[in-house]
Formats: sequence, structure tokens, C-alpha cells
Amino acid sequence: MKKEIICTVCPRGCHIQVEGEGDNVISVEGNACKRGFTYASAEFSHPVRILTTTVKIKGASHDLLPVRSQSPLPKEKLFECMDIIRGAEATLPVKCGDVIIPDIASTGINIVATKNID
Repeated sequence: MKKEIICTVCPRGCHIQVEGEGDNVISVEGNACKRGFTYASAEFSHPVRILTTTVKIKGASHDLLPVRSQSPLPKEKLFECMDIIRGAEATLPVKCGDVIIPDIASTGINIVATKNID
């Protein structure tokens, strides 16, 4: 299988062609640097994303609390994570970095607050 990946590691935005089978990368072409090779190989075999969104918050002047995943989540788990987040509710006070949802979708990754709200 061949896949074109646009590298986001640096401002160049190289169009990289990756060929492989399953999770095995056979060839990578079009990268201008070693970081592009690494990014394209990982994106081909196991794409991950940082999830940024909001969670409902009780008793605050704001209705929503901005949150993000502490580290990248597997791309195939994003919709499951959003279903969990949609049903979550934070309570006051909240400090930036507080864990709002621990081990979301059994990934070992926490959802944390990105804003202080007293």
C-alpha cells in the first residue's frame, strides 16, 4: 500500500510517499530531513494526535473548561475519547494541569485542564 503524507514537523511541508504493508514500512521518499522520515514512518504505521476540546464545568461563570490530552492518543481512539469527554463534568476549583479524566479509553493517557478556574 502506498500513502502520501504531508510532514508537519517543520515549515517545509514535504509531500512524503510511504510504501508498506500493515505496520511495516518498506520505503520512504520525498523527505528533506531525517525528522521527516521518522514522522512519516510513524504516521504510516501508527498515527497519533493530541486531542484538544472542552469539558462541561459545574458552578463556574464559564460553561466550558478547555482540556487536552497529556500526550498523543491513537488516532483510532479519538471518537471513543470524545464520547467519554462529552459525558464528563469538572468541578471547581480547577488548576491548569489538573487531571480531569484519568486513563481515557484505557489508553493510559490523561485528559488535563489547560486553564485555571476558581
